[in-house]
Amino acid sequence: MALLNSVSVRRATQVVAVAVLAAGMVVAGAETTTPTARAFSNPNLPVDHLEVPSTAMGRTVRVEFLSGGQNSPALYLLDSMEAGDDFNGWDINTRAFDWYHDSGISVVMPVGGKSSFYSDWYQPAVGNSGTYTYKWETFLTRELPAWLAANKEVRPTRNAVVGFSMGGSAALTLAAFHPQLFVYAGSLSGFLNLSAPNGPGQVRIAQMWNGGFDPAAMWGPPGDPAWARNDPTVQAGRLAANGTRIWIYCGNGTLTDSRLASPDAPIAGLGFLEGFAIDSNRAFADAYVAAGGNNGVFNFPEGIHSWGYAGQQLEQMKPDIVRVLEVGPAAHG
Repeated sequence: MALLNSVSVRRATQVVAVAVLAAGMVVAGAETTTPTARAFSNPNLPVDHLEVPSTAMGRTVRVEFLSGGQNSPALYLLDSMEAGDDFNGWDINTRAFDWYHDSGISVVMPVGGKSSFYSDWYQPAVGNSGTYTYKWETFLTRELPAWLAANKEVRPTRNAVVGFSMGGSAALTLAAFHPQLFVYAGSLSGFLNLSAPNGPGQVRIAQMWNGGFDPAAMWGPPGDPAWARNDPTVQAGRLAANGTRIWIYCGNGTLTDSRLASPDAPIAGLGFLEGFAIDSNRAFADAYVAAGGNNGVFNFPEGIHSWGYAGQQLEQMKPDIVRVLEVGPAAHG
C-alpha cells in the first residue's frame, strides 16, 4: 500500500492529544486488571506460569509460557501501558495461546512492567504502588532467552517479538538492537516516534496516569540520548540494515466493528488515540523506506486503539511468522 506523509499537528491539538493519550492509554490497558471468562484462552491448554529469576531486576519475573516443542522458536508478546502483575494482557484480552497452540512456536508472555516501555531505566522506577528496578531489556534479551533455552528447550536465536501499544514500540526497539535474537518484530497500534517534540510530554502524562512514574527516571530529560535510542523512527535505519521482518499496524481512529472495541473503554477516546498514533506510524514508515527498508508489512486501515484489533492482527500475521521463523511443516500443518 502507498505510504502517506506525516501530518504535522498544531500546538493546540497537541495539548488536547496529550490529555486524550493519557486517558486512552489508561482505559486501553485497564482491561488487563479485570480478567473475564470471555477474554482468556482455553483453560485446557498446557500453559505454564513460570517464575524466572532476574539478577538484573533483583527478583523473579512471572512468565506465561506455551511450549512449541523441542528447539522451537519463540513468539514474545509484550503488553500495553497498564501491564498488570497477574497475567499478560495478551492472555486476558485475546486468544493468542489458542491461535499459536500446535504451531511449532513457543509463546512467551512476560507479566508486569507497567509503564516500563520494556527498557532498562536509568534510575529506580518510583510509582504509586512502590519502587521497582526496571531492567526489562536486559531481562528480555539476556536472562529470559538463556533461561528458556536451558529449561524449556526454546532456541535462543531467530525469534519474534510483537507488542500492542507500549509493547509495539518496545518490540521494534528490542529487535533493532538485538537482531540475532529477534528476526521478526510487530508493532500493533504502537507509538513510534517517542523522541519527537511532543513525545516526552505524552509519555510523562501517560506514565503519571499509569502508575505515577516519572519518565526522567526512565530515559532522563527530553533530549537525553536514551529517548532517541528507544524511538523506533530514529532506529528505522537499523531495522532496515538488519533485514528484520516487520509488521506495522495502526488504525485511523474509525470503529469498524463494535465486537473489536474494548467493552469498558470510551470508543471516542480510543478512536482519537489511534488517530493520533497513526502519525507516528507513518513517520516510522517514511523513515524505514527512506533507509532502504523493504521487508515490512504496513497496514493502516480503519480501526481504533483496542485489544480486539490487535488480536485480529496477531492472528492474521501467524502464517508470516511461521514462514520467517522457518517452522517445520510437521509442526503447524
